[in-house]
Amino acid sequence: MLAVDSLLDHIKLFSTEFLVVLIKVVVIFVVGLVGTMLMVWFERKVIAFMQNRIGPNKAGPKGLLQTLADGIKLFFKEDLIPDKSDRFVFKLAPYLAFVPAFLVWSVIPLGGDFSNGKDGTVKLLGKATKLQLADPPVGVLLLLALSSIAVYGIMLAGWSSGSKYPLLGSVRASAQMVSYEAALGLSLASVILIAGTLSTNGIVTSQSSFTRWHVVATGVLPFAIFLIAATAELNRPPFDLVEAEQELVGGFNTEYSSIRFALFFLAEFMNTITMSGVIVTLFFGGPQPLRLGTNHYLGDKIRMDNLLWFLGPLSGTVWLLLKVLVFLYVYVWFRATLPRLRYDQLMNLGWKLLIPVSLGWFMLMAYLRVGQDVGWNKWLVMGISVVVLAAGAGLLSLATKVSARNREREGAMF
Repeated sequence: MLAVDSLLDHIKLFSTEFLVVLIKVVVIFVVGLVGTMLMVWFERKVIAFMQNRIGPNKAGPKGLLQTLADGIKLFFKEDLIPDKSDRFVFKLAPYLAFVPAFLVWSVIPLGGDFSNGKDGTVKLLGKATKLQLADPPVGVLLLLALSSIAVYGIMLAGWSSGSKYPLLGSVRASAQMVSYEAALGLSLASVILIAGTLSTNGIVTSQSSFTRWHVVATGVLPFAIFLIAATAELNRPPFDLVEAEQELVGGFNTEYSSIRFALFFLAEFMNTITMSGVIVTLFFGGPQPLRLGTNHYLGDKIRMDNLLWFLGPLSGTVWLLLKVLVFLYVYVWFRATLPRLRYDQLMNLGWKLLIPVSLGWFMLMAYLRVGQDVGWNKWLVMGISVVVLAAGAGLLSLATKVSARNREREGAMF
């Protein structure tokens, strides 16, 4: 990862550049662990509030240390390994679920100076750098790759346990991930089309105002699809079919105990924070402030286009934190509100709705971009595209109805 930070070339051991990278690694690791603990507490308290309960209130002020107490308890519990399990894979699986969540943060901009078209470069220990561990030119592809690796932890955990119920949970996970990974990638393609780059820093830089935030520039629909697909990727309600207790006892992690179970538990909440950071980076400007107009100055320092101007260089980091908190609340809201889908509903939503809609919307945006470049009539292109999309939607709906009717007929025969 050191080689892809173009601002820190020729890094030598114990040099200033090496110290800058080390500080970034430590910050990401420590903040990630502490943030995960706070996320568990946050989810418990918010759901308790929505359900008119108290929630954690004994360990520490307002129950803040409850997650730490649970972690200490799990660390000292007996670590059980089933006799019929594949011991090596069984031990490896929790780390495959937990580690990718940390690695994603290595390419997410955590702050920086993006005012007046700047690319977020700041001075740290006298060296010009960006407030992210690395900025590879294919950062978005790295995000997709790491988000896909997490499913291997779930799949291998269920397979290596040597029990049928964890195996069923892992098979569900693999089918679910494949279904929603396609929709997630297609919705992300719209962002890449607008930004014109695969670099996460470049994507943040291109969202210099509210109208340029990709949630607006792409027409909202790719964001909605990405949010739904990301929720399914995270196995969070209403898509938590891989651990449906009424069907699978406990899902893929049934045979796990002690610290290995804790790693799966932490991975779920860490992935929620990570995916919230990814959504904010791709669609809501990341560390970019909410700019509704042009720059206005009072004196020499005050920028009225940034509501948090008084925080100086930390304003970008605070903006990122506030945006991430909004989506963390949304995910908790989903858990407290929405009932779990049936498995056929889960697959139908992914294959028959999200994938066709995301592909159709991406093609529409591509047609508009090509038409803009070659001088086509914009309204003519939109009209033809709408007709094609409507015809495709009608054919898909007809095919779905015929399929449902055939299933009903076969069910009646038996």
